[in-house]
Amino acid sequence: MSETYVPESRWRLAVAALLVGGGLLLGGVAMARGLFGGGSEGASKGTEVSRVAFCDAEGNHRTLAEFRGKVVLVDVWATWCPPCRRSLPEVAELQKIGGDRYVVLPISVDRSGWADVKPFLAQNPQLGLTAFVPDGGKALAAFGAISGIPTTLIIDRKGRLVKRWSGYGEGMAKQALEDALKAP
Repeated sequence: MSETYVPESRWRLAVAALLVGGGLLLGGVAMARGLFGGGSEGASKGTEVSRVAFCDAEGNHRTLAEFRGKVVLVDVWATWCPPCRRSLPEVAELQKIGGDRYVVLPISVDRSGWADVKPFLAQNPQLGLTAFVPDGGKALAAFGAISGIPTTLIIDRKGRLVKRWSGYGEGMAKQALEDALKAP
């Protein structure tokens, strides 16, 4: 059996070409699927988001504008998302204690909407979560690209975005709410 000798410089060039080509392919697929925001950024601090629309379990159409005068925490999640499932007990607890101080709106982005959410909530009654779904395909557009879930957004009393982040960190939502409530 004979081996073919490839000079080290050619080998390095071939590896570099494969890495660059693979990176370009992966980046193109990710952009096409919207994993990096599909070319648009998430809404920035101060963006007016009160037109965001969602529906409750009874089919009532709602918008963030209804909550002007209150601090709002929006949690964008899905039933199939492991980090979302870890965050939901904290989201549910914050939702229960909000009262007149603030509102918590967990908005599920499951593809089948209520067909996915209602069974999930029925299987997890310990959460006591009141969930919502987007009111149409572009309902969350004011938030900008949501490239990962859970994504949490804090909205001030005037309907403007204060803070947003993706992923779950224990206590982050509570701290962000407390900070927003201190603002005039």
